[in-house]
Amino acid sequence: MSKFEFRLPDIGEGVTEGEIVSWLVQEGDKVDENQDMVEVMTDKATVTIGAPKTGLVSQRRFQVGDTVPVGEVLVVLDLNGGAAPAAEAPSAPAPSSTSAVHTAKQQEAPSAPGKPAPSAGPVASAVGDIREELPGMTAGRAPAPAAANGDYFADKPLAAPATRKLARELGVDLRRVEPSGSAGRVTREDVERAAQAPAKGAPAAAPAPAAPAPAAPPAAVAGDERVPIRGLRKRIFENMARSKHTAAHFHYVDEVDVTELVKLRERFKPHAEKAGVKLTFLPFIIKATVAALKKHPRLNSVVDESAMEYVMRKSYDLGIAASTDAGLIVPVLRHADRLSIVEVAREIERLGKLAKDGKLGREDLGGSTFTISSLGKLGGLLAPPIINYPEVGIMGVHAIRQRPVVRGGEIVIGEVMHLSFSFDHRIIDGDVGANFAQEIISFLQEPDRLLVEMS
Repeated sequence: MSKFEFRLPDIGEGVTEGEIVSWLVQEGDKVDENQDMVEVMTDKATVTIGAPKTGLVSQRRFQVGDTVPVGEVLVVLDLNGGAAPAAEAPSAPAPSSTSAVHTAKQQEAPSAPGKPAPSAGPVASAVGDIREELPGMTAGRAPAPAAANGDYFADKPLAAPATRKLARELGVDLRRVEPSGSAGRVTREDVERAAQAPAKGAPAAAPAPAAPAPAAPPAAVAGDERVPIRGLRKRIFENMARSKHTAAHFHYVDEVDVTELVKLRERFKPHAEKAGVKLTFLPFIIKATVAALKKHPRLNSVVDESAMEYVMRKSYDLGIAASTDAGLIVPVLRHADRLSIVEVAREIERLGKLAKDGKLGREDLGGSTFTISSLGKLGGLLAPPIINYPEVGIMGVHAIRQRPVVRGGEIVIGEVMHLSFSFDHRIIDGDVGANFAQEIISFLQEPDRLLVEMS
C-alpha cells in the first residue's frame, strides 16, 4: 500500500487555519472517496471535509481542539493499489473535498437571488466601496514598517490571526518579514525578531516589553467541572475579546415611543399571514436602520487596520445576532435595502431556522456592514452590545413595554422601547452616532414616513 498525505485544503476567503471540531473516522477505518472525515471550524464557518481518495486511515495528525494551518498534513491514508504520490504538494485540493457547511462564528451572509455573495473577509473589496484613510496617513498606503528583514517583500504573507495581531501591536509590516514556518508561514518568533531588528539606516529598536504573565488558574474545588473552550464558543471567546480590546467603544441609549409602529404592524399582520410569513417588529427596525445608514454612510463601514483605512460599504448587509444552543452567531441579511417588509420577515425566518438547526452555510455568514442584536421580550431596559468588529457600530433592541408618555402636554399610556448603541469612537464621533440613533428613532416613531422613504 502507498501512503497519501492529505493536507488541510484552502477553504477560501482568506482563511489560513482551522480548528478540529470532531473526527468522523478512526485510525484503521476504511474510507471511500468523498466520505466525511473531519469537521473543521474556521473564522467563517464549520465545514465537513471528505476523503480525497479511497483507502485506510493510517494516521490522524491532530486532535479535537487543535488548530491546523492550511497546508499542514491532516490525515495519512493507505491507498489500496495503484501508484500514488508519497506526499501531496502543499497546494490545496479541489474544493469538492468540502462536502457540507454548517454553523459558524460571529463574525461574517445570504446572497440575494441571482447575486453572488460578497467575500466574507472583513474588508473585502466591492464595487462602489469608499475607502477613507485615517488621520496622519498617506492616502492608499499602509503604515510604514517598524522593522524589515533586508530586502525581503511578500505581497500576501501567510500568518495566523494571532501572529497578525502581534505584528500590528509591535508595528511590524508582515510583508517584510521573512517566514521560517512550514509552507512559508510567518511565525510569532519571526515577528518578534523583526520588531527587535533595526530598520535600514535606523538605530536598533528597543526590545518589546514582556507580555504579562497569565493569571493563575483557579484552585480546584470538589465537585467542579472543567469545560473546554472549543469550537464556536472559542470563536466567540476570541472575537469578543478582540472587539473589546481593539474598538474604542462608546455607548448611546434612548427610548422610543413606538405606539404608531405597534398599530401599523397590527394592520400589516393579516397581509403577511396571507404570504405565509410571521410579521414581527424586527423587519420594521431593519428597514429603519437601512434608511438611517443611507443618511449616515460612515456607520455602514468596516475598519481595515492594516491599511489604516475604513471602508464605507455601498451594500447594506445587516448582521442579525442570533442565540443558539451552541452560542451566539451572526447570520447576515444580505441586500436589506432591496427587500420589502414581507421579504425581510421571510429571510429572518429562514436564517433563524438554519441557525437553530446548525445548518447555516458560509454564504449565510460574514461580510456584514452593521449588526442588530435583539433579545425580544427578554430585552430588559438596556444592555449596550459589543461591536461586531471590524464594523463600527451595533444596535441593541429591547423589549416593548407600556409606560407613561407625554403627548400634547398630557400623560398617556404609550408603547415604549429602548435602543442601545455602541460605536467605535476611533471612527465615529459622538454627534455622528447620536444623530444616527435619532434618525432611527424618528423613523420608528413615525413609521408612515419610513414607508414613504423606503426603497
